[in-house]
Amino acid sequence: MKKTALLSAVLLSPGEERIEELLRRPGLRVERIVSMQATSPPDFWYDQDWDEWVAVLAGCGTLLFADGPERVTLQVGEAMLIPAHCRHRVESTDPDNATIWLAIHFPPTEDK
Repeated sequence: MKKTALLSAVLLSPGEERIEELLRRPGLRVERIVSMQATSPPDFWYDQDWDEWVAVLAGCGTLLFADGPERVTLQVGEAMLIPAHCRHRVESTDPDNATIWLAIHFPPTEDK
């Protein structure tokens, strides 16, 4: 058994992001993502084949969506489900502190 400190500090430079895979099983991946003033590259969109449930554990982050709600800002303790092929990008993260995300990736449901 391995213990994980979800809120432990990570020293990153502005604009850096670190992704740590916490768990992988068939059809499931859990990640801890630490972002320091990070944004997605210009004109880049995530377009994933899987659903992603994401929660903010520290800091805050704003996601921009190509279709649907234009912008969504997640504060500490807030989460949302991003359906497969919902094009999105990270517009901004906390300007003063690291933003810590918990992301769970899993297959989309058939009834969408």
